[in-house]
Amino acid sequence: MVNDLIAGVAAGFRSSRRGLSIADLVDTLQSLPVEEAADALTQMPDARAVAVLDSPELRCAADILSRLAPARAVALLSQMSEDRAADVLSDMEEEDAAALRAGLPATVRASIETLLRWPPDSAGGMMTTEYVACPAEASVDEILAHIRTVERSRETVYSVFLLEPQGRLVATVSLRQLIAAEPTSRVIDLARGHDPITVAPTTDREEVAHLIRRHDLLALPVVDEQGRPMGIVTVDDVLDALVAAYTEDTQKFGGVEALDGPYLETGFLAMIRKRAGWLSILFFSEMLTASAMQHFESELERAVVLTLFIPLIMSSGGNSGSQATSLIIRALALGQVRLRDWWRVALRELPAGMALGAILGLLGMARIALWQTLGFYDYGPHWVLVATTVGTGLVGIVTFGSLAGSMLPFLLQRMGFDPASASAPFVATLVDVTGLVIYFTIALAILSGTLL
Repeated sequence: MVNDLIAGVAAGFRSSRRGLSIADLVDTLQSLPVEEAADALTQMPDARAVAVLDSPELRCAADILSRLAPARAVALLSQMSEDRAADVLSDMEEEDAAALRAGLPATVRASIETLLRWPPDSAGGMMTTEYVACPAEASVDEILAHIRTVERSRETVYSVFLLEPQGRLVATVSLRQLIAAEPTSRVIDLARGHDPITVAPTTDREEVAHLIRRHDLLALPVVDEQGRPMGIVTVDDVLDALVAAYTEDTQKFGGVEALDGPYLETGFLAMIRKRAGWLSILFFSEMLTASAMQHFESELERAVVLTLFIPLIMSSGGNSGSQATSLIIRALALGQVRLRDWWRVALRELPAGMALGAILGLLGMARIALWQTLGFYDYGPHWVLVATTVGTGLVGIVTFGSLAGSMLPFLLQRMGFDPASASAPFVATLVDVTGLVIYFTIALAILSGTLL
């Protein structure tokens, strides 16, 4: 059956008219064992094989190339887009990658090695060196003729870089502008009054995405310290990078170390290793909750009714903290708030937490009064004070949870950590411990001389 599947895939490769689409071919190869996927890949024409390998969705591209004959692998790598080839080589074992790089043409090897110097989550790591550049004094007709000459060797042509004689980028012109302009006009006149929007190779991918979204760009030039172009970051590369970043942040926010691959492709031991660390940290943190309850052991013995509301108190504080953390982490990621805005966030979350706590406090007091009045449960002769304790405790704990949850991302970022590490479980654990202290401190103040 597997042989039939490989044969069907190969037939699809050989037939450009009746064959599968590139996306379908990628999905099919992904479902095969690596050895069989490599065998199927050898049966397709170069152009089709390169299109498949260029797809970021082909997660096993490095493994497939490692199993091809070296000459075949080098031939395919040299035809791939350089940024994708660099990504694939970075996923290989260093020995295999070095052997393939050595066989590449000198110009291709130099471009790929330039890309490999930069972190994968930076503009330099995402860019492609395949861009179109022309002298700033050229005419529109000359540039269009140049594009026709080099288009096949470029990953994409969204815009053209206009360069000074020294190589510095002075402007960019979109392909749409070139097509609509008079052929004899100077291309620099199309860009008058518009300074190019550029980034350094060290710029973080989230800042790159912010600039592309803000200025509605399809490609963003990456320049060196002298303003000379090094490459472009295209919008599709940014989308791929942001999906990866969002996935990583989501996993961290759930109290899991970021997975290295898809869930179903992550091994059992790797999954345990990724999850056990955070669970152990949270477990030891929760031990502080037991210590807090032991500290108030005598109060619990005298007023057992207070224990009925501990789950309610702890969960409300944790939920409010998780809400605030989610909002601030996302606001930081989108650039809506900066590290220096922590005091403005605190001034918003303090009254918001008090208002939310008051709402929950009134609901808690109403519940106690209703159960007492209807005879569902007898909270004793001092039930009004018990209700007041619960209501006041909820105000204090929800306020603290909102404030702590909003400040933790700022604190972690200030310390150089990822704000997403302020995960919901971590915030909930912190609020659990402090919430018990707040709750019993309020109980001592209100119930002293009666139940306590």
